[in-house]
Amino acid sequence: MATMKAAVFVEPGRIEVQERPVPAIGPTDALLRVTTTTICGTDVHILKGEYPVKPGLIVGHEPVGVIEALGDAITGYQVGQRVIAGAITPCGQCHPCLDGDSSQCGGQAMGGWQLGNTIDGCQAEYVRIPNAQANLTPVPDGLTDEQVLMCPDIMSTGFGGAESGHIRIGDTVAIFAQGPIGLCATAGAKLMGATRIIVVDGVDERLEVSRRLGADHVINFNRQNPLEAINELTAGRGVDVAIEALGTQQTFESCLRALRPGGTLSSLGVYSGKLTLPLDAMAAGLGDHRIVTTLCPGGKERMRRLMTVIDSDRVDLTAMVTHRFRLDDIVDAYDLFSNQRDGVLKVAITP
Repeated sequence: MATMKAAVFVEPGRIEVQERPVPAIGPTDALLRVTTTTICGTDVHILKGEYPVKPGLIVGHEPVGVIEALGDAITGYQVGQRVIAGAITPCGQCHPCLDGDSSQCGGQAMGGWQLGNTIDGCQAEYVRIPNAQANLTPVPDGLTDEQVLMCPDIMSTGFGGAESGHIRIGDTVAIFAQGPIGLCATAGAKLMGATRIIVVDGVDERLEVSRRLGADHVINFNRQNPLEAINELTAGRGVDVAIEALGTQQTFESCLRALRPGGTLSSLGVYSGKLTLPLDAMAAGLGDHRIVTTLCPGGKERMRRLMTVIDSDRVDLTAMVTHRFRLDDIVDAYDLFSNQRDGVLKVAITP
């Protein structure tokens, strides 16, 4: 039996590289030879035991690769073709998919998220892509792996936060946290038509990247009270949309307090503890606020649209790839990324 190297979740606090069988595929699947992947903040939650997956699972959900084999039912693709697949791999046929909620495929919360969650993921030499007809998207000629590496998850998630917030032309938007997803939310808010984008983070280097992606005002919370600064910038009005991109009580509550009455809080964070709503910031539930959550949209049409944005030079996210590792060294990459050392934003992993 052919084998491959793969990053496997063993137990909380422990991911290791193991030899595993190359995945077998069924008629609706594709086998991808992974050429580049990356580590997500959700993978760190898995590593720490904050998000439960079964021991022995291959982790990772952001694949760029080459088609190695196709199931008999798959048409319109060729072996050897460069493709990506989204972190969310919906079937495209169930009621949630056909009703526009493909991330919730199958009617289960987060049901569309399979790779590295309920089935083996892509931090490996090969990965099985389920529902391949609905999820494989050819990479345009001329785009490198690193140019499209953000599409499967963080670009789709960050843009999704801007879209779910229903940002309108002329809106003022605040984005709390400028990690990879927050940076993509900044870029997405700019594309959606926001004309004043305020971002909050504690790392100057990230704030500088956010300026390049469209931020008009940057607030370092180590030197300034973000809510006081936002209140001053908006002349006491508050923002139309606040995007929470970290997943903590403090940032969630700050987003709520930054909103104008009738504003929208668009939540992208993965919360690992209890989340509470302060009555005053909610105006006792009578402030006409809207709170929306987003799991990154997937499927081949979503991936095609995101790569079109990159191919047309509307957004350049390559600055987010700050470090590069071989798959053999992915444990070191996890250590760097989970501890946020050396100015890391995203790491590129190559088998």
